Amino acid sequence: MRSTDLLVVGAGPFGLALAAEAGHQGLRHLVVGRPMSFWQQQMPTGMLLRSASDWHLDVQGVATIEAFLATRDLTAGQAEPLTRELYLAYCAWFAAQKQIAADPQHVLRLDDVDGGFRATLEDGSVVAARTVVLALGMGPHRRVPAELAALLPPGSWRHTCDAADLTGAAGRSYVLVGGRQSAFEWAALLAEAGAGRVDVVHRHDSPAFAAADWTWVTPLVDRLAVDPGWFNRLGPAEQEDLRLRLWAEGRLKVEPWLADRLPAATVRVRPHTHLTGARLEDDGSVRVELDDGDQVVVDEVLLATGYRPHVDDLQLLRAGNLPPLAHRDGIPDLDDGFQTSVPGLYVTSLPATAHFGPFFGFTIGTRMSAAVITRAVLDRLAASPAVPSPRPEPRDAQAVADS
Repeated sequence: MRSTDLLVVGAGPFGLALAAEAGHQGLRHLVVGRPMSFWQQQMPTGMLLRSASDWHLDVQGVATIEAFLATRDLTAGQAEPLTRELYLAYCAWFAAQKQIAADPQHVLRLDDVDGGFRATLEDGSVVAARTVVLALGMGPHRRVPAELAALLPPGSWRHTCDAADLTGAAGRSYVLVGGRQSAFEWAALLAEAGAGRVDVVHRHDSPAFAAADWTWVTPLVDRLAVDPGWFNRLGPAEQEDLRLRLWAEGRLKVEPWLADRLPAATVRVRPHTHLTGARLEDDGSVRVELDDGDQVVVDEVLLATGYRPHVDDLQLLRAGNLPPLAHRDGIPDLDDGFQTSVPGLYVTSLPATAHFGPFFGFTIGTRMSAAVITRAVLDRLAASPAVPSPRPEPRDAQAVADS
């Protein structure tokens, strides 16, 4: 049985950033998860990132996206907007630079054992860990509105994250439910893959084609790195103001580079519209009824309905003997070090939004999260009377870069 001071569950951007900083600080750790699996399997080829090159993963500022681009003789200006493929290449390069070797398995269950944790993996092996961080990203938290799940016949629909392979889209028709960036980008990619028709249906106004302004976000997240509790200390009105401001940038705008990729002959945008009925036809197509009285017959309905975290989504916790996490409306209660109500168990990425702000639905939170959690885990281990673990000397940043 392997043992470690820190078990990182998840090998996406948040898990990789944390593993790198733990290694830099000399914290004994193990990463379990398939590297960047959500990005590889549940995001479509050809997707473009809204974030720029400054949203890199390295707390130490060495293995940055710009440093990676330099290895390809590219500047940030030449590379942006970054493609999904280029970002995946950066993450693989980052893992190599930081000597991160993830065990590519899922954790099936997490149990409490003598004040520590025991993680059971897919192959039946067990890892004993003094602390655990769940860095599972958006994957477990796809949102399917109950009213749509009840309305649509089984087999007639998929969430977009389960429909990332667009190779069979040529000649097919779709109703795409959603009206934010992902819905419009999926519509563009479907059109480029040869889809015959895509109806983009949403209840609200269609967003504007305008570049999102993220410049104001970076100082706020940087402030969290040195004062992790500042957002949580704000009053409800101030927190809501920041949420609405981020919503205005991230949800009420669609990047302008999509505007010319939505041919009117293929993509019909239908705001202020929602589904009222659906049934399967004998040929396997879906007849969708809309509240404007129209009916469309399509091959499939795709739900670009986003992600919403809930503690019940974390199957590895439900399978083990840990007590239920304290939460508010399904979002776990965290302290300023990302620790849950279970001592030694930490959660980052999307479920951290309630305590640390809406920024954690984006990769801009990776470095702050890595720095703060690493400090919190080291402090916890150093304070443990059972197994003293003094804070080690940091590894040399240049040595890491040259490794």
